Amino acid sequence: MPKSHTRGERRAPRPLADKTALVTGGAKRIGRAIALRLAAGGANVAITYKGSQVEAEDTVRELARLDVDAFAVRTDLGDPESIREMVAAIVLEFGRLDVLVNNAGLFEPAALESISVEQWDQMFATNTRAPFLVAQAAYPQLREAGGRIINIGSLGGIHPWATHAHYCTSKAALHMLSQTMAKAWAPEISVNCVAPGMIVQGEVGEAYVQFAEKTPMRRNGKAEDVAEAVMFFATGPHFITGQLMAVDGGLGL
Repeated sequence: MPKSHTRGERRAPRPLADKTALVTGGAKRIGRAIALRLAAGGANVAITYKGSQVEAEDTVRELARLDVDAFAVRTDLGDPESIREMVAAIVLEFGRLDVLVNNAGLFEPAALESISVEQWDQMFATNTRAPFLVAQAAYPQLREAGGRIINIGSLGGIHPWATHAHYCTSKAALHMLSQTMAKAWAPEISVNCVAPGMIVQGEVGEAYVQFAEKTPMRRNGKAEDVAEAVMFFATGPHFITGQLMAVDGGLGL
């Protein structure tokens, strides 16, 4: 039953009411902020997790407090069958899928000359292959809904970081994948990419302070900044597609 409102009270806009969003890796950090923002916009939200069950259950409780339906699906994003089962479970639960946010990612520093084949392959499996597989599995539902895909790239996919070669390369590939998807799946599905810069949560060390000083906006980013960019692509004109939005406070300039 709808909640009653006193005279003069304004309800927050809910442009995603009656829609369903999927956020991979939505149990914590940036993914959690994205899931909460989409739910605040009215979307029913499904999140995936692999090892973060406690965090996933806590996030689902927080989502439910926003008057939407939410659930978490344990998924191995390296396994195509697990991905297909996850998408099927979401469609069974909600009956539709309108917004896919490929957020789950892997980040680690490593000297270029010491990166192993296993490290390289794992980075690409998580940051590039998984978004491709999830989008491919979700394609029929998104096409039917006239949906949106928002991939979470990185400033590192735009600018080379010498100590993160495998990470930067995998994110650059994701940026190109986003553009390819946008061209291949138009006009039914819009596909865009958000590229965060330095995003921090909680207490930070001296290195993060130095990054803030280098940033034109004079601060590091927050998970909520990324979530707002995702919300723009999830609710803005469907005509906007194939775009890469850096959320970095100008750090990459």
